[in-house]
Amino acid sequence: MDEKKIALVTGANKGIGYAVAHGLGAEGFRVAVGARDDERRDAAVQKLRADGVDAFGVALDVTSDESVATAAQEIEAEAGRLDVLVNNAGISGRLDGGAQDPTTLDLAVLRTVLDTNVLGVVRVTNAMLPLLERAGAPRIVNMSSDMGSLELHTGPLLAAYASSKTMLNALTVQYARRLADTAVIVNSACPGHVATDFTGHQAPRTPAQGATIAVRLARLPDDGPRGGFFNEAGPVPW
Repeated sequence: MDEKKIALVTGANKGIGYAVAHGLGAEGFRVAVGARDDERRDAAVQKLRADGVDAFGVALDVTSDESVATAAQEIEAEAGRLDVLVNNAGISGRLDGGAQDPTTLDLAVLRTVLDTNVLGVVRVTNAMLPLLERAGAPRIVNMSSDMGSLELHTGPLLAAYASSKTMLNALTVQYARRLADTAVIVNSACPGHVATDFTGHQAPRTPAQGATIAVRLARLPDDGPRGGFFNEAGPVPW
């Protein structure tokens, strides 16, 4: 078995996901670039390889049970195990016409956002757990947002997106409790206000800066925190 640690990053073809893949690659990980768009995934893999990252592509649509199951089989065949899972794939959801104003919330938008940002994490995590359990120090990092904090109330009113991150944080705690007696360490990461497609590239932080906390949590020691919510400065209020 290859001794190089294996990481899967979902939604890794661009933005924060790509930066996380790059950051893990710089730390010596072999990185599986999970993305549903074949062309963008292949381009990301080639770009990572050009920067010296040991990367390979995995077709992965987190909203599809079949796609996720196939991706797990591909990673097993390619690497035999998984050391790190970064659940990064996420969507903001439609914003026009009051679609995410809580008083006019479009339930179709809410369902679509939850299917990717919450159900997608459950699909991928549960499919990858058997591979993670083969690793010596498995880590799961869920990319959240302080917009999901019930205390901070950051950002604009985005009832579908923010609520999905609140639920993701709750799931992080549930997974951490369930896996407390195992080697699998699960945490949520907040990348901050990052210039990506989601923010119209109008934000003060770069994707590389946003990826820093995810890379740190992916490399936690065995006595590291479990079931927490962190940014670069430390714990984020729930």
